[in-house]
Amino acid sequence: MSRHDLDHPASDHPDPGFRILSLATGVVLALLLVLFPRVAMDRWGGADPLAAGVLLWAMGTGFASGLRLVPRQRVLRGLLSSEACLLALVLSLLQIASH
Repeated sequence: MSRHDLDHPASDHPDPGFRILSLATGVVLALLLVLFPRVAMDRWGGADPLAAGVLLWAMGTGFASGLRLVPRQRVLRGLLSSEACLLALVLSLLQIASH
């Protein structure tokens, strides 16, 4: 173990691999929206743009975070993080449950 490793804890170094849970979220949501688009509809059969938008945000964030695509801008980094993926997923589930 070198002196550099002692000065910088392991949490400073991002893991080099995929984030499996975020990537799986993106894949599952992509398949869900392609195979069952009715999930983004309200109870009367009309499109629910808020549910669709939040589901697409969760899907895109899952892909970006799962494939370790990290933008340089701080705002975009926050919007495409694993935490944002979870937040978008919870918001979309709450929106769909309110139908």
